[in-house]
Amino acid sequence: MKILLDQILSQSAFSSDIDVAIDKIDIADWLFNLPEAEYQRCCPPDHISAGTTSTDDGRRMSINVEQIGAGLVIQHYVAEEATPTYCRMNSISDVFTASGRTQVNVIWELIAEPLEGGRTRYTNRVTCHPTDAFMAFIAEHGQPFEQAAAARQAAGGDHNSRETPLFAASIARKALGKK
Repeated sequence: MKILLDQILSQSAFSSDIDVAIDKIDIADWLFNLPEAEYQRCCPPDHISAGTTSTDDGRRMSINVEQIGAGLVIQHYVAEEATPTYCRMNSISDVFTASGRTQVNVIWELIAEPLEGGRTRYTNRVTCHPTDAFMAFIAEHGQPFEQAAAARQAAGGDHNSRETPLFAASIARKALGKK
């Protein structure tokens, strides 16, 4: 499968500030130890399930099942970088629609930056690239790329805007040792 990195299907970034110092934040620990119920609380009713596993060569993975717009999406995120203040996750994601199944590439970046006064800004950035399989899928269904991209941008942006503050609050609770 070929990822079309020169094209963007959707892209969004939202931030939320939390009252926790950056030195207490560990996004990688939060992500790879996130209980399923906590994941579900971070974007109801869209978040369905989450878990962790690894690739055959031992790289950490986060598997997320979520509803984004009209599509059921299975994210197979592989950690490209996973530190206390930055995670870059890369997924070939399965998308199930009323018209059938296809695949897209999703880059998920989780970013923590220090603010004055012992606070932290959490940013949730999601970039989605089409694959050759996706392009064939939309062509088969007579949908122009621009129309597919506009729908994905609207649905993905809405989803990200709702999950970002809830992710930030969850990261803060983990940092403070609260359930």
